[in-house]
Amino acid sequence: MRLYTTDQGIAREDSTGVLTVLDLPFADVGELVRGPGIELAAAARPRQVVPLHRANLRPVLPRPGKILAVGLNYPSHAEEALEKFAEAGRHDVTLPTEPNVQVTAGSAAAAHDGPIVLPAVAPGHVDYEGEVGVVIGHRATDVGAHEAWRYVAGLTVVNDITARDIQRRAYAGDPIASIAIAKSFDTFKPIGPCLATTDEFTEPLDLRIRTWVNSELRQDDRTSNFLHRIPELVAYLSRYQTLEAGDVIATGSPRGAGQFTERFLRNGDVVDVEVEGVGMLSNRVLTA
Repeated sequence: MRLYTTDQGIAREDSTGVLTVLDLPFADVGELVRGPGIELAAAARPRQVVPLHRANLRPVLPRPGKILAVGLNYPSHAEEALEKFAEAGRHDVTLPTEPNVQVTAGSAAAAHDGPIVLPAVAPGHVDYEGEVGVVIGHRATDVGAHEAWRYVAGLTVVNDITARDIQRRAYAGDPIASIAIAKSFDTFKPIGPCLATTDEFTEPLDLRIRTWVNSELRQDDRTSNFLHRIPELVAYLSRYQTLEAGDVIATGSPRGAGQFTERFLRNGDVVDVEVEGVGMLSNRVLTA
């Protein structure tokens, strides 16, 4: 089941390209997840039918409680990081054996087809990372990996935008910079276009993920290459903090982001991220 937030309310894609707006008293999918749960949408009465291409889509999850961004979760991305360290003469760098996670602000969430705004204080090194997003469906505290999938409401698409100059300053020990700040500017976490419920997938996942910038393919990988699968991530994170319904985990990005090639986003660029079985997230870059 794929659920969208539209200007008419929550809609279910009952057939390809056709949305059924549901008779539900919730403004968006995030409210439904945090309230009675997405199961309510399966049996909800239809209110009207509208073609997807004519629907006015709104943010599927307008304000997640928190967004947890996982780094270096694809071997291809880890390999390119080590390559760059080696080029710089750093042969002593080792990759983390546990998930590398940054907690970012829920206020950074942005909509499908909405803008990615280059912040005035850091406009020059803004980078994209296409990722599979995991939406938590039930409160999870210290859950085991064997049961963690049951706490997931579904999957979405996330573009994990980062101001790399601020991130680099944080790595260098600048006391007024942090990775969380680099990833938490307004509009830096586009999410959407829908939430695809877990009954659409089989775990372990094997989904193709691709990212284009101005129609040029930049990233192409499969989730079967995850270093840490989704149940492992949910279990790991829930040991350190309670995951609430509506929280989002961005599960990491494959090789091909701009940070290692210095190909950063510019005003007017269009970034498309597609996750097989979920959909295409599209955003245009604008100057503040």
